[in-house]
Amino acid sequence: MTEFGPDDAVAGTDPSALPADYRALGPDRKIHRVKLGLFLASLAACFGVTLIGLVLTFVFGLLEGVVGVTPMFDRPNDGFVMGIQMAAMMALFNFILFFVTVPAAWLAMGLSIGRFPHQGISARAPYLRWSSIWGALLVGGTTGGFGVTASLLTGLGAALTGACIGALAGLLCGLLFLAIVKPAEQLHKADISVF
Repeated sequence: MTEFGPDDAVAGTDPSALPADYRALGPDRKIHRVKLGLFLASLAACFGVTLIGLVLTFVFGLLEGVVGVTPMFDRPNDGFVMGIQMAAMMALFNFILFFVTVPAAWLAMGLSIGRFPHQGISARAPYLRWSSIWGALLVGGTTGGFGVTASLLTGLGAALTGACIGALAGLLCGLLFLAIVKPAEQLHKADISVF
């Protein structure tokens, strides 16, 4: 059995057993600004969901005046449209629970796109895809969970609307993370030895 030093990509693991992405980085390669990118992207997720909720609430206010859509709290019965409006209102007040939403977004992105640079992934598509998926799961799951308390149809409307809001906010967060970390530049930068 071969002995490995503390500088191995994964301590105590045979380098030939590691994925090609790990072996490509080498043991001494360090990716910079990942934690900063995750923190700022999670803050942007919180404010992005709030801004999207504000826009949707404004649109529903316009529809109420022009088309005659009944406001959420004036509805006599629950329904799909009430779920949509409920998701928009919950997204609008997302910033109030920033002490929960920011760490949740940080954890979700840290376990997905935060690991991609260390695995040698430099393409933009996986970062944007997974940040959108996690945004849709977090926001859609929360709004759908609260919407189901009114009725199943309301929960469906809230879950779908929350998933759309979260996916859009997640896409913006993925773009911000890529702009801060710049994994393609860091992974393909030539090493220059100065002596």
